[in-house]
Amino acid sequence: MFREDFVWGVASSAYQVEGRDPKDGAGRMIWDTFTGEGGIQDGTDAFVACDHMHRYPEDYRLMRLLGIKAYRFSVNWARLMPEGTGRVNEKAVALYRDMILEMKKNGITPYLTMYHWELPQALQDRGGWLNEDIIHWFGEYARVIAEKFSDVCEYFITLNEPQCFVGLGHLQGIHAPGKKLGLQETFQIAHNALRAHGQAVINLRKYAVRPIQIGYAPTCGMAYPASDKPEDIKAARRVLFSFYHPMDNWTWNVAWFSDPVFLGKYPEEGMAKFKDYLPVITEADMQLIAQPIDFMGQNIYNGYMVRAGKDGEPEFVDRPAGFSKTAAGWPVTPQCLYWGVRFLYERYKRPLYITENGMSCHDMISKDGRVHDPNRITFLDSYLSALQKASDDGADVRGYFLWTFLDNFEWNKGYTERFGIVYVDFKTQKRIVKDSAYWYQKIMEENGAMLSINEKERSILFLNPVFKQMIWGGSRLGSDWPYQIPGDNTGECWAVSAHPNGDCRVREGIYEGCTLSALWEKHPELFGETGYDRFPLLTKIIDAKTDLSIQVHPDDAYAKVHENGSFGKTECWYILDCQEDSTLVIGHHAKDRQEMEDMIRQGKWSQFIREIPVKKGDFIQIDPGTVHAIKGGIMLLETQQNSDITYRVYDYDRLTDGKPRQLHVEQSIDVITVPAKSAKESVIEADKLPQNQMNLLISCDYYKVWKLDVTKQISFEQEYPFLIMSVTQGEGLLNGQMIQKGDHFILPCGYGKVEMQGNMQIIASAV
Repeated sequence: MFREDFVWGVASSAYQVEGRDPKDGAGRMIWDTFTGEGGIQDGTDAFVACDHMHRYPEDYRLMRLLGIKAYRFSVNWARLMPEGTGRVNEKAVALYRDMILEMKKNGITPYLTMYHWELPQALQDRGGWLNEDIIHWFGEYARVIAEKFSDVCEYFITLNEPQCFVGLGHLQGIHAPGKKLGLQETFQIAHNALRAHGQAVINLRKYAVRPIQIGYAPTCGMAYPASDKPEDIKAARRVLFSFYHPMDNWTWNVAWFSDPVFLGKYPEEGMAKFKDYLPVITEADMQLIAQPIDFMGQNIYNGYMVRAGKDGEPEFVDRPAGFSKTAAGWPVTPQCLYWGVRFLYERYKRPLYITENGMSCHDMISKDGRVHDPNRITFLDSYLSALQKASDDGADVRGYFLWTFLDNFEWNKGYTERFGIVYVDFKTQKRIVKDSAYWYQKIMEENGAMLSINEKERSILFLNPVFKQMIWGGSRLGSDWPYQIPGDNTGECWAVSAHPNGDCRVREGIYEGCTLSALWEKHPELFGETGYDRFPLLTKIIDAKTDLSIQVHPDDAYAKVHENGSFGKTECWYILDCQEDSTLVIGHHAKDRQEMEDMIRQGKWSQFIREIPVKKGDFIQIDPGTVHAIKGGIMLLETQQNSDITYRVYDYDRLTDGKPRQLHVEQSIDVITVPAKSAKESVIEADKLPQNQMNLLISCDYYKVWKLDVTKQISFEQEYPFLIMSVTQGEGLLNGQMIQKGDHFILPCGYGKVEMQGNMQIIASAV
């Protein structure tokens, strides 16, 4: 969650939403001219837009209903001062004062942006931002803003995105005023803009009728590291504040537009690189630009990935094929909000507001009359989660302004895309609240508590198996299963294991590469409240090419005393495949403990051992103390306690490296149960159970095991602390993800609804 006083809001600009009125007294501005010259993609203009200048009382009531507490808006300079200087349009003063008062009446705190690109055409005709007189013009405008509005408004922002109005408006010519100027001229414009900012700060404070808060809102695509490696982080930080952009796109730079404001100097690297194009920069200029301000605003939408190359130099990492994009074609990169905020705060040490962030979409009204925009919700959740992480890691993040409230006129794109959380029918001006607005309302109400970063991770945990070579092992785990096995005597696939002798790693997702034991330790929320001090279960697939040893396992009490606190070993088997007339060793024929000990010490194995016929699809529970052995030709899935303790009582006198394998006769005699459980109780036929339902095979103190045969669409709730699943036949879909024979995974605590379809067999287990 965010800090208790975190500011949640929405943002807009005057020209994009207000519209015009023949009687409003506004002067012409550069975007009026630009639209008239055909500079807009769809040939439209903003003379009506959202008609906000007439509908703002309704819009602010709607904001109130949706729980919005702060609104960043801009004043149209050309509306307030039609010629840019001198005469003040009192109709505009009245309009904006009433807007602010309406905001406050609805519990909304106003954040006033002085310049969101609404330059009066009269000033553009006099050279606009290229004319150094604009420093004084903007200062005069700031005086009027302070005199007319500081009594009702506390928060002021001088410039919005100077990178854009300098670069897009004067270098590339795709925004108003549509100029394609040379490098010297654009550097002059940038310097003038920063000096104008400083003069505005001076005049805002001088003429305000009370103490006010002043900020500045630049933008940039944010560099973020390809990994958490220190060298990649260093490379991304270096790129963000250095000068890697080509000269014909030089304005997309953080340091050039922020260092002078917050550090009082232009960056030395930029001064050296741009020296041939720079205007005269004086100490007085720098003092003017670096006027003390109260907060840093930053507009962040996307970023690009950087890593350290072999020589330590930064390398730009290509985006993956099919990467997510917004309707604007911008990449979806939530990492940029975490790393951007982190890097900015490390460098400038200023309280930080995200003054713009949002997603453009091609939203439509559905048949139910609503606007469903799940992609925007996903976008916002991922970005806000990243922002919270930056805050949690120490950045002084004070607030977030979503761009934007209403669908609006999107600059040179016209009405081709929609950024709003409220849909606007531009023919009727009807407002329709989108799903994302209701979602954002809950986020604001709970101060971010329901963001995914604060929820339990509920993704499927796919695991990479660990393979064991055994004297009795075969090759079927490689030939019959989709595994790369280490050799032709691979006897065991430890499919779901957190045991030190075979710790599986997560195959994919946010925990990729993490061992199951580490996941258990670091993220216990994934596994519910089990009371165990370690992951309790272990799932294996066993391929017995030849007979396993005659063996027995201890219970918990014996293992705790004699095996350094280990679990005992209760286990069960599901027969995946076997030959006709196959048998298993399960139990013995001794009537009492003395007879059992005599038979073992005298080697009377044929009299002692009990063999039971089994077939494919049989299920066998092996309790501690049960003498048992898997016979050659059998492949089975084993579910057991998380233990690797086996007492071999007999091994057919086999040799390993010329020596007999170790036996554990005394321990075996200690733990063997006498008399053995009856043969009839040992084997359950599980090959003809009902399909498309979880069939419980066993429920004991240590685990529950089910068999599931899927032949159609089914669904159920994952209600256990965690649910282990192993696909033993076929393939299908699980909640949209393809699964197949050989996949082993865990559905974590709180996973919720499970939807499956296909043709497959699954063995599942839980505690």
